[in-house]
Amino acid sequence: MTREYKEDIVADVKRDFEARAEARRTFETQWRLNMNFYMGNQFCTATPTGEIADVERDYYWQEREAFNHISSLVETRLAKLNTVRPSLTVRPFSSDDCDVKTAKNAAKILSSACDKLDMDAILAEGATWSEICGTCFYYVGWDDKAGLKIGDGAYEGDVCVSVVSPFEIYPDSVLAQNIKDCRSIIRARAVEVDEIERTYGKRVNPESAEVLRMAQAAVGGGLTARAALGKLDIAAADNCAVVIERYAAPTDDKPNGELAIVAGDELLFLGALPFVNGADGRRAVPFVKQTALDCAGRFFGASIVERAIPIQRAYNAVKNRKHEFMNRLSMGVMAVEDGSVDIDGLEQEGISPGKILVYRQGATPPHMLDCGAVPAEFSAEETRLLNEFTQVSGVSEIMRSSQTASGAVSGIALQLLIEQDDTRLSLSAEHVRVAAREIARQILRLYKQFGSDARLSRIAGRNGQIELLRWSASDISSDDVVFETDNELLSTPAMRQNMMFELYKMGLLADENGKMTDGAKHRFMEALGYGGWDSDIDMSQVQINRAETECFKDKYAVSEFDDHKLHIDAHVKYLLTERPTGKRAERLKAHINEHRALATKPTGEEGEQ
Repeated sequence: MTREYKEDIVADVKRDFEARAEARRTFETQWRLNMNFYMGNQFCTATPTGEIADVERDYYWQEREAFNHISSLVETRLAKLNTVRPSLTVRPFSSDDCDVKTAKNAAKILSSACDKLDMDAILAEGATWSEICGTCFYYVGWDDKAGLKIGDGAYEGDVCVSVVSPFEIYPDSVLAQNIKDCRSIIRARAVEVDEIERTYGKRVNPESAEVLRMAQAAVGGGLTARAALGKLDIAAADNCAVVIERYAAPTDDKPNGELAIVAGDELLFLGALPFVNGADGRRAVPFVKQTALDCAGRFFGASIVERAIPIQRAYNAVKNRKHEFMNRLSMGVMAVEDGSVDIDGLEQEGISPGKILVYRQGATPPHMLDCGAVPAEFSAEETRLLNEFTQVSGVSEIMRSSQTASGAVSGIALQLLIEQDDTRLSLSAEHVRVAAREIARQILRLYKQFGSDARLSRIAGRNGQIELLRWSASDISSDDVVFETDNELLSTPAMRQNMMFELYKMGLLADENGKMTDGAKHRFMEALGYGGWDSDIDMSQVQINRAETECFKDKYAVSEFDDHKLHIDAHVKYLLTERPTGKRAERLKAHINEHRALATKPTGEEGEQ
């Protein structure tokens, strides 16, 4: 690769980045405005140049308090969205026993990887970005320095998943709907030159790099008070350079795509896309997009915050004007004839109780002007704006204030209101579920690409037991990750509990004798959230736990204290679901027959032996 060719690549990437930054400027301005309003800096505006400027007060006495309802709306929505943690499983490639077994192993591998990555925290962070800015991204890649150490400075490597803010992503077209519709994606961020040298082995010169920072805006407060509002500002980073990563999708002339990394005037990397993370063994851009609300024909999604900003501005104006009226009523406005009193002393001290007011003889005594009363329209408009917050955000009075809505007197009415709230949020919740599923698929594809060596994963099994699974890339035959459960907001724990009670009342949980078995009782309590309530005293559950543990052993021994019927059911269930093969299956079948033989003997005969 000649020097002239490298310089052409660097120039092309930087020129492409500048063009995309200009095309995305409008969205970036809106994101910064959203974040300022969320943090409480609500006396700011977007200028025609794309900057966020503070709006100064017109008079020193002007009320400029921020009554932040946007943050409470976002926090309420996040509280609901963070309950969306989909249960994922892997669908086998075919109905063959080998494919079914490897699919179950892949599901266990995926569960272990999500636990190590702490996917709950990652999804919660991503939901915060998507709710405020409308869009967030997840980077799914492979970290060579992660995992167990296998040699001198060598590690086995592992999957890494991180949240990427929308400020770092530049699509080739802002009109593309999804990542797969883009020909290329650029990720640009400011990185310290020392970190660039450690990662890529090349030293670049520091350059002007803009980063987001927290600052204070002294534009809020009341008549005699000032509020230091937190705001999001842009500042120049020291000793940094902008690292530009351009991921180009595979084409006919470049079937593996292309990744070009540029910092300063240096070409840090140029080659094929590093990860086989696409469908059907293809390479793809290693990003997953998540939006709060989709916009047709637009790459970046919409946020509830940008819809609530006009309402928040109007609400602040109404509340502040109302307080100014109350200031005039409480402090008064005095009319004084020119030269009749000491104006300076009256202005500084006012009219305190018991004060002797001396005025010029023959002059008109000072008097208080009638300021009237606070117009009723202020309170009416305040109520209308609060209702608009509910209509725009989908967060009702029940969710926002944890109070019963006025007029809802029955439990059925309250349940209907809660279900309506969940329906409004289900669209955003579905985007979280879809993003989690795509992340899971890419995790399995990366393990299949880089997990050639044998690995050991710890998996939480049933009843709190830990299972160790030894696997390699050949054990992952399918990456078809699907949902095991429906949208969590459409089927809440309270709804499922009510359904369990209805099933119990209808007698559907009882046996042919009209009674509920001990095992059914335990599962019923577990469904209600009291799974461990009777675990210490329920002997049948103890028997089932022991039988399930025996299924994973190579040797089976029947104990004189075993409940043969429960053991037989547990072992047969394991045979039908896990489908063991070879000598292990034959030993388990012989063990089941031994239980059956002892179960058919008359009572007392077994004990005599």
